[in-house]
Amino acid sequence: MKTHYYGLFLFFLLFFSACSSEKNTFTNRMYHNTTSRYNAYYLSNLKIQELEQAIEKKHKEDFSQVLPIFYPIDSALIDENKELLKEAREFSSKAIDWHRISKWVDDNYFLIGMVEYYKADFDDAINTFKYLNVNSKDRNLRHRSLIQLLRIFVDLKQYDDVVYVIDYLSKEQKISAENRFLLFQTLGHYYHAQEDTESKIGALDRAVGYAKDKKVKSRLNFILAQLYQQEGLDALAYDYYQESLKGNPPYERSFYAQLYSQQVAELNKSKDIKKVRAYYDDLYKNSKNKDLRDVILYEKALFELKQEEKEEAVSLLKKATKEEGSNPIQKGYIYRKLAEISLEDEKDYRTAKYYLDSALMNFRPKDVAYDQISKQKGVLDEYVIHFETIITNDSLINLSKLTPEQQERIAENFIKAEEDRLIQLAASKEKEKNSNKIFDNLLAFSGKSSGSGESFYFDNPGAMQQGTIDFARNWGNRPLTDNWRRSSQSFATSSMNQLEENTPIDDEVKEESVFSEIPSKASLLSAIPKTEDDIKKLNDELEVAYFELGKLLFFDFKEPEFSVENLERLITTYPNTNKKPEAYYILHLALKEKGGNAELYSQRLNREFPESPFTYSVNNPNKLSGNQAYLASSENYKKAYELYQMREYSNARSILRNTLEEYPLTRNTDKILLLDVMISGKIDERDRYQSRLENYIQSTENPELSKMARNMLIALTGEKPVDNVAESQDEDANLGSENATKEETSDASTTSYKENPNQTHIFVIVLEAEKSKEAKGLLADLENFHKANFANARLRTGNMNLNRDNAIYIVSPFNNAEKAVDYRKKFLESFESSSLTEIEKANTFLISIENFQELNKQKNIEDYRTFYKKTYK
Repeated sequence: MKTHYYGLFLFFLLFFSACSSEKNTFTNRMYHNTTSRYNAYYLSNLKIQELEQAIEKKHKEDFSQVLPIFYPIDSALIDENKELLKEAREFSSKAIDWHRISKWVDDNYFLIGMVEYYKADFDDAINTFKYLNVNSKDRNLRHRSLIQLLRIFVDLKQYDDVVYVIDYLSKEQKISAENRFLLFQTLGHYYHAQEDTESKIGALDRAVGYAKDKKVKSRLNFILAQLYQQEGLDALAYDYYQESLKGNPPYERSFYAQLYSQQVAELNKSKDIKKVRAYYDDLYKNSKNKDLRDVILYEKALFELKQEEKEEAVSLLKKATKEEGSNPIQKGYIYRKLAEISLEDEKDYRTAKYYLDSALMNFRPKDVAYDQISKQKGVLDEYVIHFETIITNDSLINLSKLTPEQQERIAENFIKAEEDRLIQLAASKEKEKNSNKIFDNLLAFSGKSSGSGESFYFDNPGAMQQGTIDFARNWGNRPLTDNWRRSSQSFATSSMNQLEENTPIDDEVKEESVFSEIPSKASLLSAIPKTEDDIKKLNDELEVAYFELGKLLFFDFKEPEFSVENLERLITTYPNTNKKPEAYYILHLALKEKGGNAELYSQRLNREFPESPFTYSVNNPNKLSGNQAYLASSENYKKAYELYQMREYSNARSILRNTLEEYPLTRNTDKILLLDVMISGKIDERDRYQSRLENYIQSTENPELSKMARNMLIALTGEKPVDNVAESQDEDANLGSENATKEETSDASTTSYKENPNQTHIFVIVLEAEKSKEAKGLLADLENFHKANFANARLRTGNMNLNRDNAIYIVSPFNNAEKAVDYRKKFLESFESSSLTEIEKANTFLISIENFQELNKQKNIEDYRTFYKKTYK
């Protein structure tokens, strides 16, 4: 009995002594190693694996692009799995606290580093992996930490650190096969960021050799095949596509592997066109490919385009848009290809715009194509607005010239045509629906026909559509209720109607009836202008639309012929338009480009608008332009205004006229012209001064300067009393004289920009569009500047074209205005780049996210600069 108690006592003594995390004994170590590995570490690792599986599952592959080596991390998904990461961190933290003498402490630190990486706490993650590299005695874990560091540096674009880690790892001995696989995979990720395809192929080829997971190996082989196909190495591409079929890949990827392998091996080279078409047709008929029929039609359309069968290609692409498909991204490419055909081959900008709208709906904001389409679509949106204004307003004005009887007849014919169209549409949809019936023979006993017609009313969609339309025409848009024909219906259903009024209707169960698509005759007739004011409003819109369309066609679409057509229509239909000088100027440029009679419009400018800046530009075609011209003209304006204040009017005018000749079209032009008009009021005759004011008011696009000129005209003619106009005249004209770069804008209280110092801010560098093409090293210089001075700030750089004249370089994000101001101060003190002059450095500015969106709409940098100088003193 005593022996039993002694044994029990000894067992508890050993157990409790083993629980100590301080005593470094064999029993202690064995206990802590076991519980740390198979308890906390196991559960933490399980949570991280669960997250990685969710990332893979949520990712939708875009097989039209080379697949990413690592699955992209979606921040929204990370937010959804915050608890998962929190639990993983807690498990690993407990393992470190409770099992300090365990050999799994470093492994748990590694898992904590991974949690920080997925949460985008990059600074903490970097410190964790650096700590493990320095302190861990586990060689494999050190190597794994270095490889993860390498991936983080690639993601953060800290390429100097990337090179350092690569060099460090190249000197390491005995890197395990598992770590070699991860290393070469990460190197492939780095070479992709560097756009070094050859090195990327080499790294992935090595990674495949170390891959143990067959599914991972299959995907890497597919990526290699895509890269070889991209490089035109079809034989190698074919081999790797075949290799990617091993390892039981998902059906969608195996389908693309088979399709692309056939393309590189045979389809792209075959002269037997019928054989190729038959191959695509067989793929389409295969029931396994039901969800991929849009892909098959798209690929066949591309093949037909190579055969110059454009009509067949367009037909296939349109058919592809109607297929359901499993991947929305594919629809984006289909609509984008239709837009390309409309743009490049047909010059149908309106159709292209609507195709791009559809394409954009199917791409994700993170997709490369999304940004490309967004930029391309902006000018098309503007085109369609003006084009449709012309079509609509021109039709309405023509209709207004008809008799009421003729107008009614046209409205009735339009409604009848819409009804016929809807009936045909319903019939065609039903025909498509029934084209593949496989059970028609089983219905023979019921007397149904499987032909094109249907004997039973409710089986004939065309008849149903006709019945719906006839009902609506006779009885109006009535609800489906009992007793609807009875005269007492209003009494029979009054209580029901009262109930319905108080009952919310679910939008999802409301079904829009077909006749709601057809406008009523009354609504069509009401759109026709009845009064002179209505017609004037439409004509004013037409005048603007013709001008803007002509301008777009010349500058943005490079279509001088169509530009000339619209601008000549403008000056013929609206001979008194205030856009005439600029229209003449664009016509001069367009005809010069076409080899036409450009001199005609040069003469008209000199004869009709001798003092217009466009006349100066035509007469001085080789003069300086852009930002340099703006700065020089600002300086001259300042000198001229000082002379004007000193009453040296002739000298001031001489400087202004020389400035207009040297720098004819700058952002200062309107201001210079107004000062010249003011000098006219001092030294010219009264009629000359009045005439110049009237012309200026008509031609300027600056509302503030127009208001000032109107006040001067009112003061001159005495049409109505104006308080202190004479005193305010000189004061207003001085806008910009104190600072050569200041533009005329409204006060900060009336500007569309808002002061928001606590909002995220952006630092902006502005360059002329032409100069930005040569400033290839600017982004790299900014990256180096950030590494030296803001290493932990995680700043990002980028560039974009803001308007036709300017490109901007962006540094972000700054949490608030104060941090952004500190950055700009350091930038002005320390930043050096051959791509920037001191003036360009001085012209940099800060802007909040909200104001940047407004700037991107207005495109007027100088307008924002004025607000900036008042706000960020």
